[in-house]
Amino acid sequence: MQCPIARSLERVGEWWSILILRDALNGLKRFDEFQRSLDIAPNMLTRRLRALVDAGLLERRLYQERPARHEYVLTNCGRDFRPVVIALLAWGNRHFAPEGRAVSLVDRETGLEADPILVDAVSGRPMSDPIFKLVRSPKEAARGRQSS
Repeated sequence: MQCPIARSLERVGEWWSILILRDALNGLKRFDEFQRSLDIAPNMLTRRLRALVDAGLLERRLYQERPARHEYVLTNCGRDFRPVVIALLAWGNRHFAPEGRAVSLVDRETGLEADPILVDAVSGRPMSDPIFKLVRSPKEAARGRQSS
């Protein structure tokens, strides 16, 4: 079975990658900005940025020719990772912040704190509702019957 969770984790499962994407979603683009924000070794940052470019989440763009310097810009795929980061933030704040929230999500216009939840676009119900379950697609289910 081609599990979409496993395929997604192949691209972003390393924790530095998720933190780089978090910073990119907050507007960071340059190597030194990521390094300063994350306090990450340069060789590790180079590897993670390359992996995110290869996975199609970031695009490497030349912004200075001499010496050659590049910035890392989110692709559409990378921008689509934003709800995942927000979900991790909300989950971490809810379960792993005994000292209180270090980071919150707020509405830019009102300044009010948001309480993010994932909802079904059709019914409007929270995805945490046990009525929802993971099932194989009809194509995958048929493939499983053929190989049995």
